[in-house]
Amino acid sequence: MQKIGGIILVLLLGFPIILAAQHDDPSAPDIEIDWDIFAYDLYVRGDQTFIISLGTTFPAVFWGYHGSVNSDNVNLRDNYRAVGGSGSLIYNYYLGSRFFLGGEITGMFIGTLNHQVFIVPLGMRAGTQFIQGRFEFPVSLSLGMVWQTYLDYGHYSMYMKANASAFFRATSQWSFGLSANWGWFPQWTRDRDTNRRTPRYDVHGNFVNLHLAARYHF
Repeated sequence: MQKIGGIILVLLLGFPIILAAQHDDPSAPDIEIDWDIFAYDLYVRGDQTFIISLGTTFPAVFWGYHGSVNSDNVNLRDNYRAVGGSGSLIYNYYLGSRFFLGGEITGMFIGTLNHQVFIVPLGMRAGTQFIQGRFEFPVSLSLGMVWQTYLDYGHYSMYMKANASAFFRATSQWSFGLSANWGWFPQWTRDRDTNRRTPRYDVHGNFVNLHLAARYHF
């Protein structure tokens, strides 16, 4: 028993020495753990994002039956005072690593000479995104219905919007960035008495939104 105990004692004392020798061996391969490795650009089917954004709205181009329409004819203020505000709530569902489908609701207001115009688009969206490290660049196209109100007048029609964003993936769950979109909001008119279309009074409004956005990944 004394011999066995001595052997065990020698092994216990020699084991750290053997490990140290292996560590100091220049021929041994270096093994390092890179804690910074994280698949920020990895998306799989079923991943989802929720985006909240706030910013400004600018009137861009307006045209009608006889061509372009200036801001005076559509009762907008001058370009400086016509800057309005807007905000959006957006949901995206990823079909794979790059493509997504989703929905959105936006609220917009913009000043006129006498009152405010309120615009509420609600629609579906589809898009893709480009990823470079922690930076992600989604682009999308939205299509849906829009409600527009001015004083006692209301209008209901469709809209189309192109959107481009740039996000920085701060954590595994949050990214922050900028979003810009161009929206087309047509107003197709009808005569109130006859309910017939009156194309000569149609106006196609185009607005640009610039937003600060926060995106939650889950």
